[in-house]
Amino acid sequence: MGVKSEARDAAPIDEPAAAPSGLIHGGRVLPAVTVDTYNEELRDEEGFVGDRASRRAFHAILADWRDRLKERGEDPFGDVPMEEISKSKLDKLLSSGDPVSAGLVHTVVEEFAGELATVIRRFLRLDTWKDTQRIVIGGGMIGSRIGELAMGRTSIMLAADGIKIELAAIQNDPDEAGLIGAVHLAPSWVMAGHDAILAVDIGGTNVRVGVVELNSGKRGEIEEADVWKRQVWRHADDKPGRDEAVEKIAAMLAKLIDRASEEKMKLAPFMGIGCPGLIDDHGFILKGGQNLPGNWEGKSFNLAAALSGHLPRIGGHDVFILIHNDAVVQGLSEVPNMKDVEHWGVMTIGTGLGNARFTNRE
Repeated sequence: MGVKSEARDAAPIDEPAAAPSGLIHGGRVLPAVTVDTYNEELRDEEGFVGDRASRRAFHAILADWRDRLKERGEDPFGDVPMEEISKSKLDKLLSSGDPVSAGLVHTVVEEFAGELATVIRRFLRLDTWKDTQRIVIGGGMIGSRIGELAMGRTSIMLAADGIKIELAAIQNDPDEAGLIGAVHLAPSWVMAGHDAILAVDIGGTNVRVGVVELNSGKRGEIEEADVWKRQVWRHADDKPGRDEAVEKIAAMLAKLIDRASEEKMKLAPFMGIGCPGLIDDHGFILKGGQNLPGNWEGKSFNLAAALSGHLPRIGGHDVFILIHNDAVVQGLSEVPNMKDVEHWGVMTIGTGLGNARFTNRE
């Protein structure tokens, strides 16, 4: 599809820093990587380009094809509403459904892959994405067979166009990657002498909170972090206000802190948060928080300050909270697996399409 015009809203590249920005919200120079760009919001006459490869876009394609089949009385889902058609149900139809059902899923995957390929082509034209060698595909959809097929088909489409780029599924559970990546937000000395940290992954549909075990190596390197305990809240169903959402997240964290204390786990007084949008160095969400419950954008609300007022102290210290974009944090979970490339990116297929591009510092 041709595009007449294209505009961008993104986190601009700052002047290169000589040392890790350390404990700065939305930091550009992190211990292992430089964040070249994130939250790119490419636009054309149809709206945000990334929305064409989101979970909503996939559902819209499926709904369109169901409507076409209904006209012939062949919709394999009958009267089942869209919100009740899960990834696992689609996966099952691929492997054991009748030919029409399996064909429907394949058709939807093919069309979605075409949209994802278009989005990737657009991103690779940007100066900030130039020379990208690998793109990690994350988000909940990639944890299904339909997501894997969509990624594989996209790879073939791009290769057929002569575009040299490797697509790889995120290695950690997509529901945990946004928590695990938080360990790479801060220098290792912040976590030295501790077993785990707190992490929060805030999305447009769900909030996940967890305790992430560091499993540090002898030299303090963190390459095998994993989630010890986590809780999930589907806030999109409850439709809370902003203050109610903050209180709920704080209550979930307090329970995890108590559980860690009971198990004699030594928590660091540090928490990393991944949140949609453009994050400034004071932790304000400048834009991109439209799918969050209530108004989280602007200088009138600071998530770190709001949460800290509800959290208990850990080890006699207030919990230090560091916020970054959720796609950045999910991408950081792949740091141990990206040592064979220099420039790499992440795209997360969720309520929207999260994105970030990194350059390894080592």
